[in-house]
Amino acid sequence: METFLFFIILVFLIAARMIHIRYVKSDNGSASGRSFAGTLMDKGTSGEFMIYSHLEKLGEPNRLLPHLHLPKSDGTMIEIDLVMIARTGIYVFESKNFSGCIFGDEDSRYWTQTMKRGPKHQFYNPIWQNESRISTLKRQLALEADAFKSYVVFSDRCTLKKMYVQSGPVKVMNLHLIVREIIKDMAELPDIFTPLEINQIYSELVPYTHTAAAIGQARIETVRLE
Repeated sequence: METFLFFIILVFLIAARMIHIRYVKSDNGSASGRSFAGTLMDKGTSGEFMIYSHLEKLGEPNRLLPHLHLPKSDGTMIEIDLVMIARTGIYVFESKNFSGCIFGDEDSRYWTQTMKRGPKHQFYNPIWQNESRISTLKRQLALEADAFKSYVVFSDRCTLKKMYVQSGPVKVMNLHLIVREIIKDMAELPDIFTPLEINQIYSELVPYTHTAAAIGQARIETVRLE
């Protein structure tokens, strides 16, 4: 028993060390304002960091913005996991750091997560969730809808089952596919922003990346199962 426990602790420490090395090499910490410990211990934040670290490989002129908190028209705030501004558009990422099997489609209000052992769990359609965020971004930047691409990214610990998504600007995938899919998109889509415009959009959004400064006393929108 002690040997098994030691092995589990050792595996955890090695994994944490590997993530720390990636974190140190990444700009995510300074961009998001979150510490390594905070990133590691928070399931949602660690999933967002993994997406960020993959997207960094794409290099310039792409610009990344994690943890955006934008004001909605009703006075509340909406949180966006990650945005990438590229020549071919603005990519908006919804991170789902889940395990198990995922069932869903773009028209269902709720998707389902199942585990080998344990009850099923329903969660709000992440495509719809990202649509709401893109709508807020569109209003903030005064851009047309075709400038935005929606990416829902699940961890590599889960399997996507019976996933029906047909909308062109919407993609649902596991983390390991993200760079390949974006490179494919960039090769097929026309450029709509110059490097100067990319930097201008980045400058407009960057004040909304740090939670404390962006939120103030406003309430962040949360999606609840109803």
